[in-house]
Amino acid sequence: MSRPVPNENIFAPVKRRSPYFVLAVLAAFLLMMFCTTFPDQLILFPSTQHIDAHGAARETIPFHNGELEIWTARSRLAQQRNHVDIYILRFYGNADRAERWVALEADAFGDRAIEVWGMNYPGFGGSSGPARLKRMSPAGLAAFDALKSQAENKPIYVFGASIGSTVAMHIAANRDVRGLVLHNPKIPRDLDSIANAKRIHAPAIFLLAQNDEIVPPRFQRLVVDAFAGEKQAISLPGAYHNSPIEGAIVTEINRAYDWLFSAAPSP
Repeated sequence: MSRPVPNENIFAPVKRRSPYFVLAVLAAFLLMMFCTTFPDQLILFPSTQHIDAHGAARETIPFHNGELEIWTARSRLAQQRNHVDIYILRFYGNADRAERWVALEADAFGDRAIEVWGMNYPGFGGSSGPARLKRMSPAGLAAFDALKSQAENKPIYVFGASIGSTVAMHIAANRDVRGLVLHNPKIPRDLDSIANAKRIHAPAIFLLAQNDEIVPPRFQRLVVDAFAGEKQAISLPGAYHNSPIEGAIVTEINRAYDWLFSAAPSP
């Protein structure tokens, strides 16, 4: 005759876990998130391999006992005139590099004499490491200050995509910029996007991918709604986070550029 199987709750051992054990696990997780480089490794994907710069010029500026790599390119009109009317300081995504885009983007802002400066974040390309979230905004300020020293009082606009938008907003909250372009703005805790948006009074264009799978549109809207300055928000129909901007929407964006580049400076 078989012995009866005890009616035992198989989850009882889990339930009997000491609350101190749970607190210890939680504390270890929080320690890993906020006191180690784990968040940086989750968000940042630096690369250093050679990339074709398509004719962009390279320079470096000092930063934290190392250097930041800056790539620059002029629009055709600026080259023809040997004169720049507008500077754009450009910040890219968490796995991108400035030299890939700067020369290609120089003529993307209409028939204007523009010079684009693209910064590689610390640890990206030829910029000294390590790659850390907390180093990105100070690096952006260093790049802005270097550009300001050369711009001869010409207007400077900052353009950020994805995590680059957080750097652009940090600059705009702490320096005198003429305007901003923010493409799929991201809101990581370490970079205070919402707080910075509330402090900015320069005009801005927001380019918002309708189907963004990386930064959900509802989170992008938090930044748009918090932004204190005059703004135009343009929805990119059917676009995902890294979709190219193309088609009829380009005409609308060009009209927005006309507005942004002609907007009076904020008092």
